[in-house]
Amino acid sequence: MSSRQGLYAVIASVAIQLTFGIAYIWSIFQTGVANSIFGGNNAAAGLTFSLLLAMLTFGSVIGGKLAHRFSSRVVVFIGGIILSSGFFIASFTTEAFFWLLWVSYGVMGGLGMGFTYSTTIACVQKWYPHKKGLVSGIVVSAIGLGSVIFAPVVEILISNFGGRGIGEPKTFMVLSAIFLIVCTIGSIFIKNPPDGYMTDKVAANKAAAAVKSYTSTEMLKTPQFYLITITFLFACMGGLMMIGFAKPITEAKGLVETAVIAVLAVSVTNSIGRVLWGMISDKIGRINTVFILLFGTAVLSLLVNVVAGYWIFVLIALIGLFFGGMVGTFPALTADLFGPKHMATNYGFVLLGFGLGAIISSQIAGYYKNIAVHDISLMFPAFLIASCCAAAGLVMMMVLKVMQRRQVKSGAVG
Repeated sequence: MSSRQGLYAVIASVAIQLTFGIAYIWSIFQTGVANSIFGGNNAAAGLTFSLLLAMLTFGSVIGGKLAHRFSSRVVVFIGGIILSSGFFIASFTTEAFFWLLWVSYGVMGGLGMGFTYSTTIACVQKWYPHKKGLVSGIVVSAIGLGSVIFAPVVEILISNFGGRGIGEPKTFMVLSAIFLIVCTIGSIFIKNPPDGYMTDKVAANKAAAAVKSYTSTEMLKTPQFYLITITFLFACMGGLMMIGFAKPITEAKGLVETAVIAVLAVSVTNSIGRVLWGMISDKIGRINTVFILLFGTAVLSLLVNVVAGYWIFVLIALIGLFFGGMVGTFPALTADLFGPKHMATNYGFVLLGFGLGAIISSQIAGYYKNIAVHDISLMFPAFLIASCCAAAGLVMMMVLKVMQRRQVKSGAVG
């Protein structure tokens, strides 16, 4: 019965995170919202997306603490209510009250999503501790898959509700209803395994069994936490820039009629990357996997200005693949370093790097997109910065690897 409950938890988590894929199709809203609400200011519009991702990190910390005190089921249910309410309120945003979109879609949406995000990941890791990379990748891959499903749906909704710049508010209202239904039903099946289950399953994996379960206070005192959190900040820059501006960049390269393919491309590979690299990390180790992902991101970010024609879709797809790998690998890396018991809260703190990276990347990309109104090549400095950040992340992961080797030699584990 326990194994069946674990499977139910995975399925429910996938269903819930499937709806979260809506967050990653912001580029569909970007132009319409920028023109109708923010007077054409791309950076101001992009801040909405950044706030959602930033608040996702704070929501994960709060949700993780509440899940440890109460239950994962309750936290997921509350998160769904907050998320749904945020999108419902967003539907009433006007140019006169532009800040309402930041508060509703951004702050409330991110907070509600965060309550559920790390809580579901931690739950499935506890059911399958010997396959953390795989199950983490499967759950978070649903976000990318959700982007594929919802991208054309949102395009149709916007069109039917009046077109770009007009149809976004009513679309937010429809999405609010979807969040409410899926999160409410899904929360019923989110339940942690019984006491002793995790210990029995992990016993076969001596390395995992030896990892100390750090509390958040203990984790925050370790250099490893700061290394992976800052690396996460650097690692996500290029991917977030492309996710937020994939459609505008493609349109600027003369592919207006097929620009939505760019959104689908980055969404599909984002999803695939989370499962694929999660599986790979179970085989070759998390740090080695992150090395490959950072190197690939550094190189690909430099090619945004070079590619032309339909090759831009290939480049966008590859950037999505590597970005998805980052998001799929870091939950398992966090559990490896700091143990499974407080994973939901601990990963919430690690996500602070992701959230800060989201804000920084959107502002950098938005600033250069404003400059590049008539010449998309002027946006290149944004991706050059992303490439340099990925290179800096490589250095930090090298330091982490040296530290872990020294701990193993000295007999210290975790």
